[in-house]
Amino acid sequence: MAQMIFVNLPVKDLETAKGFFAKLGYGINPQFSDDKAACVVISDTIFVMLLTEPRFKDFTKKEIADASRTTEVILALSADSREKVDELADTALASGGSPAGETQDLGFMYGRSFQDPDGHIWEVIWMDESAVQGEG
Repeated sequence: MAQMIFVNLPVKDLETAKGFFAKLGYGINPQFSDDKAACVVISDTIFVMLLTEPRFKDFTKKEIADASRTTEVILALSADSREKVDELADTALASGGSPAGETQDLGFMYGRSFQDPDGHIWEVIWMDESAVQGEG
């Protein structure tokens, strides 16, 4: 069985957060969703659990970081091409996201970033695999 990751993120408004990720083309797994949580399916092995802040608080004794003011994590997703990077980032910005940083273009690697409506930072990156493997 492939290893999976479930990223848990606190959200202020669950419906807004669900709508944002739906506009990016991701589905919601109803089996792991209710009025306090939604399971966003990024891929067969990557899931984002959007948890209302009170529900998120059930899992930690620490304060919840205000992602609009502080950064605790930067989430990075791979893309199949430069065009897919632009497509996802542009869709995020048109769907309620905001810019998070400058475009990075190193030739063999291209990336853009955005913040979701709760301020969590997402990076989308394409890398030329032949350059990484030393073939290019």
